[in-house]
Amino acid sequence: MAIDVGSIVEGVVTGITNFGAFIELPDRVTGLVHISEVADAYVKDVRDYLKEQDHVKVKVIHVDEKGKIGLSIKQANPPVRNVGRERRLPPTVSFEDKLAKFIKDSDERQTEFRRATDSKRGGRGSSRY
Repeated sequence: MAIDVGSIVEGVVTGITNFGAFIELPDRVTGLVHISEVADAYVKDVRDYLKEQDHVKVKVIHVDEKGKIGLSIKQANPPVRNVGRERRLPPTVSFEDKLAKFIKDSDERQTEFRRATDSKRGGRGSSRY
C-alpha cells in the first residue's frame, strides 16, 4: 500500500515522546504525529490523549525527500457538526452576565491573594513594638 499525501489510514501508536507520537502504518512504515496535530485543543502532554498500542486514524500530511512521514490525527477526524432541525444551540449568555461572573471571580481571587500576603506580613493592623 502506497502512502500518499492526503490519504487517511489506520495505524498503531508505537512510541510517545514530548514532541509527538510515532505511528506504525500498514506495510510496517512509521510516521510521526507532531504534538500540534494530536487534537484541536491545546496539548500539553501527548500521553493525555494517546497511549502505546492505541489504534488511531491518521491523515498523511507530508512525506519529505528522506522518506519521513508527517501525520495528523486532528485532520483525519474533523469535528462533527450537527446540521438540521435537531441542532441545539448552546444557551446564550449575555455580555452583562459574563461580565458579572468575571468580576465575581476576580474579587474572589483578589481576596484569596490578600489573605495569603497578609498572613506572610503578619496580618493587617498588627502593631510593631
